[in-house]
Amino acid sequence: MAANLEVADRLVRRAAADGAALVLLPEKWSVLGQGEALREGAQPLDGPAITWARGAARELGIDLVAGSVAERVAGEPKLRNTSVHIGPDGEIHATYRKVHLFDVEVDGTVYRESDNEEPGDTPVLSTAADGTGLGLSICFDVRFPELYRTLTVAGARVLLVPAAFTVATTRDHWEVLLRARAIENQCFVIAANQIGEHAPGLRSGGRSMIVDPWGVVLAQAPDGEAVITADLDRARQDDIRRRLPALDLRRPGAYELREGSTV
Repeated sequence: MAANLEVADRLVRRAAADGAALVLLPEKWSVLGQGEALREGAQPLDGPAITWARGAARELGIDLVAGSVAERVAGEPKLRNTSVHIGPDGEIHATYRKVHLFDVEVDGTVYRESDNEEPGDTPVLSTAADGTGLGLSICFDVRFPELYRTLTVAGARVLLVPAAFTVATTRDHWEVLLRARAIENQCFVIAANQIGEHAPGLRSGGRSMIVDPWGVVLAQAPDGEAVITADLDRARQDDIRRRLPALDLRRPGAYELREGSTV
C-alpha cells in the first residue's frame, strides 16, 4: 500500500502540473487483490488513503476523484467498493458505493466480488468546483447504461469511470463501452483503468481514456503507468446537445411495456 500511495501521489502531482483541474484515479488504487489481501488492506474513509487524497486535493487546488477504495464500514461484515470525490478545499463532497458487483466468468477465471463486498443502491451526482455535474460510477457499472442516463438527466456533464478491467475485457469491450456511454448521454467520459498484475491470475488492461460527447477519444494511455490529460470543451458539448437534441427528444413514457404490447 505504501508503494501505491507513492505512485498515486507522484502521478496526481504530474497531472496537476500539466494543468488538470479534475483528476481521476483508478478503481481500488490503494489495494487490489484476492480475498484476504483485499480485506487486510481495506480502510475506513478516515484511513491513510483518503486522508492522503484530501491533503493532495487541498494542496494542489484540484477536484480529485480518488478512484475507488476498499472501504471498511463499522458494523458491516463485508467491504464496500467506494469512490470518493474530494474538492479543492480538501473536503469530501460525495461518496458513491459501487452498485453492480463483478460476479462473472472471463476467460475461464471466475470473479466473485460479492464474496467480499456489499453493493450500494444509490446513484450519486456530485459537482466540481466550477459547477460541472460529475456522475460517479465504478468499473463494471459501465455495462449498465440506465445508471448513466439517470446521472445525465440529473445534470451530469462528465461521467467518471475508475476501473480495473480485465485484460480480455479491456481488449474487446473497454473502448466500445466508454464511447457508447459518451455518445448516448452526450457527456465527457473520463475512465482510469489499472494496468498490470495485482495477484496471480488477476490482471488489468490499462488504456485509460478520455472521450468527448461526440464519442471522439481525446486521450488514451499507453500500455504502462501514465498520466493523460485533455481539455473538456463544454461549449462544444452544448453545441452537440443543441444540434442533436437526443436527450430532449426522449419519450420515457413510451418505453414502458403495457398489457397487450408483447407478442
